[in-house]
Amino acid sequence: MPLIKVRGVEHYYEWIRSSEAGKTKPVMIFLHGWAGSGRYWESTCFALADEFDCLLYDMRGFGRSRLPLGETPTLKYQMEEYADDLAALLDIFEIDRVYLNAHSMGASVATLFLNRYPERVERAILTCSGIFEYDEKAFAAFHKFGGYVVKFRPPWLSKIPFADKLFMKRFLHRPLPTAISKAFLEDFIIADYEAALGTIFTSVSKEASEVMPQEFAKLSVPTLLVSGEHDIIIPAEMGRQAAALSEKVEYVVIPDTAHFPMLEDAETYLEKVREFLGIKREAVV
Repeated sequence: MPLIKVRGVEHYYEWIRSSEAGKTKPVMIFLHGWAGSGRYWESTCFALADEFDCLLYDMRGFGRSRLPLGETPTLKYQMEEYADDLAALLDIFEIDRVYLNAHSMGASVATLFLNRYPERVERAILTCSGIFEYDEKAFAAFHKFGGYVVKFRPPWLSKIPFADKLFMKRFLHRPLPTAISKAFLEDFIIADYEAALGTIFTSVSKEASEVMPQEFAKLSVPTLLVSGEHDIIIPAEMGRQAAALSEKVEYVVIPDTAHFPMLEDAETYLEKVREFLGIKREAVV
């Protein structure tokens, strides 16, 4: 399993490239959402591998990027910290400039990265991202519920028939293959407790509701923001409001999808991404 130490933590990473030898391609790096891992981006990477060298990795405390046992992490769980993790990862690989493709919580990290390191990004795609208003009672209830969810994650949960389908139901408008749903549930179960809980409090907070509109307004890198029409996690209207804050942001809604449009309707998602990136596909005769 390929691991690389980033700011004191071993991170899992994976390169997905086409087999075409000798061709120099730009790098596209993928960021996953809360309690997930880079593996749900794999099909998108394979679809774009003719145009990009695709680098996916599991963010600190999630997926296969395990936190050290028996040690108190010195790094915190603010989205800004994860943006700095990404910068450090690119430094290690000696990559100066990339394309970014990020989802959900990862898209919040990417937005901060775009403003901290605009010179390092050619173009960005933010999938299922947006801005929200602070509601003290709603946020308190969400954090309380989130604490219960993170605490109750027994390993045997993934062995229960159809548990993966029930787990993914609120995220989807179209069902996914069982293998993909099971992978999501497994990633959720193994996510580090402190990282999972910490990022709930930092990504959905009063501070985030104040900071993220400012971050979207400051964007200077050409960006595509993609929403799923039926997303109840980050509703499309939140994405629309975020996109309206900057002339650098193009906005698109993919019909009949929810929180994972790149998996629920991969064909349309890839069409919109390629169009934004100016990639022309040869017609199949």
